[in-house]
Amino acid sequence: MRNMPALSLSALDIFREVAREGSIVGAAARLNRVQSNVSTRLRQLEEHLGATLFLRGARGLQLTEDGEILLRYADRLISLSNEAVDALSSREPSGALRIGTMESTATSRLPKYLSAYHARYPDVRIHLEVDTAGGLIDRLIAHEIDAAFIAEPLSLPEIATEPTFEEQLMLVVPPGFPSLRHREDISGATVVAFEEGCAYRRYLHEWLAEEGIEPGAVLSVGSYLAILACVAAGTGYAVVPQSVLDAIASEGQFRTHRLPRRYSRIKTLLAWRDGFRSRNLDALRALLPSGCGRNQRTQRALPVLAAT
Repeated sequence: MRNMPALSLSALDIFREVAREGSIVGAAARLNRVQSNVSTRLRQLEEHLGATLFLRGARGLQLTEDGEILLRYADRLISLSNEAVDALSSREPSGALRIGTMESTATSRLPKYLSAYHARYPDVRIHLEVDTAGGLIDRLIAHEIDAAFIAEPLSLPEIATEPTFEEQLMLVVPPGFPSLRHREDISGATVVAFEEGCAYRRYLHEWLAEEGIEPGAVLSVGSYLAILACVAAGTGYAVVPQSVLDAIASEGQFRTHRLPRRYSRIKTLLAWRDGFRSRNLDALRALLPSGCGRNQRTQRALPVLAAT
């Protein structure tokens, strides 16, 4: 049987953009191509594979099951192609660097390093994507990003990591909240947190379970500014890294207590696919701190723990 001709990376790139945009019009604009060219290349790709990749619906073009499979391969093939070009190039870092990060790291840790990186390597286009820890792991494995800043623990054979920052987790409560000397002071109160997949939310629930504290309702909020505003308004309590509190003017709006034991110091890891090689990523790693835990503020632990 005759072998099928190899897939064109250019065709895969067009297909991937159509999948991301959900329309020919949007993909053509992003690729700076005319719509008829995008439509033709997409039709040729479907004919080449003998598969229908999209179905037209009320919300635009929707991937079929075959389209979902091809998209996973397209992400990996295009990423590997870019990696190969980068590995064989002798030039300074350039092109794109796709970084995923938790919002806390983007808010309080990365700005000065990204600024230094841009000043040193102006030809690199940094794309910063914010997501939960769980979402970042999925996107990293799917080749949607090159590297990610993710809270520990992270132990997957296909992902390499190195520690970059260390966060001190703080329980943040409204000014009029009880003293927290007994479990009853916090049991049943509303938890204000990011959506499921947030590493710090997981740590909070683990601590509550360990202490026998029954959480109340969970209010899912999309940013630390919104979380802290809800706490200051008396909605409930939250867990926030001290570095975020340091970056936000919030004096007097709430009280803070350091979480105990293994929850008090949480490392942020820089993660990338094992075997991935990139001059752009290597340049970023060289700028990041080589150790964790410097200049950390010491605060009193929760009084409720002293009574248990």
